[in-house]
Amino acid sequence: MSEQRIGQGSTVTLHFSLKFDNGEVVDSNFEKDPATFTIGDGSLLPGFERVLFGLKDADKRTFEILPEQGFGTPNEQNVQVMPRSQFDSMELDYGVLVIFKDAAGGEMPGVVKAFNDQQVTIDFNHPLAGKVITFDVEIIQVQNSTV
Repeated sequence: MSEQRIGQGSTVTLHFSLKFDNGEVVDSNFEKDPATFTIGDGSLLPGFERVLFGLKDADKRTFEILPEQGFGTPNEQNVQVMPRSQFDSMELDYGVLVIFKDAAGGEMPGVVKAFNDQQVTIDFNHPLAGKVITFDVEIIQVQNSTV
């Protein structure tokens, strides 16, 4: 077992779960293979990475990630009202995920928040924006580069 501790550039193998305050699991790999990533590679949001710093093999921790350190706070400008005619070929319902193409050809997911015969309200905020997330981790292995 290594005494290497997680820092910038560490390669980390871990089990994790993301949960809401009420205990509802949003995502977890505890029942699957562990995930491996390198700190700073963009796999985890910076607020999630920061809480891992200093942990070592076999450490188990629970962290509370506030919206500002996690998925951000909802932005009203990310809620758009569009003409219903843009959705003629779709059967709409509340909470349906709709994927749009942006100007660069990338995908922009949005969630249907409201609709009527004239317009559709789409929320482009991250679905976890504004949520406090409980982040449970079990560190399997830490590898630090020898550069």
